[in-house]
Amino acid sequence: MRVTLVQGDITEQEVDAVVNAANSSLLGGGGVDGAIHRRGGPAILQECRLIRSCELPEGLPTGRAVATTAGELPARWVIHTVGPTYVAAEDRSGLLASCFRESLRIADELGAKVVAFPAISTGVYRYPLDEAARIAMRAVRETPTDVDEVRFVLFDAKSLAAFEAAYDDVFGA
Repeated sequence: MRVTLVQGDITEQEVDAVVNAANSSLLGGGGVDGAIHRRGGPAILQECRLIRSCELPEGLPTGRAVATTAGELPARWVIHTVGPTYVAAEDRSGLLASCFRESLRIADELGAKVVAFPAISTGVYRYPLDEAARIAMRAVRETPTDVDEVRFVLFDAKSLAAFEAAYDDVFGA
């Protein structure tokens, strides 16, 4: 598996699957979640509502993942995962790592070969960027998958730099 890092807009990635840093309601929100729902159009929300009514009436638990259509995005699917909110007094690294493992598991079920990830939990969920980047890189490195490329799509230069440093630490580049 190849890991690539780019600065850009995840909603513009021509990949098999885009990972959404969703909230547990699956009904849209701010940040990456809001951008994916806006650009992808109503088909994504329609499938999320169906998942909520049939499979997950209480919402998507933290660290789990589900897939929907990508609607009007240039991807085939959206894999929704809920990252943990950062709490300094509690180690939630396992939940954050689970977001990546579960998303790759879903990608394998779908047959996705190229998957784009955002910096999960680093926005309104306040996970420290450097720590989240290391957790993400380790989880991707340690998860067996048939995915050919994991592409981290980082919104700004600061996020890109943190993920580049984590890549160097974890993959020894």
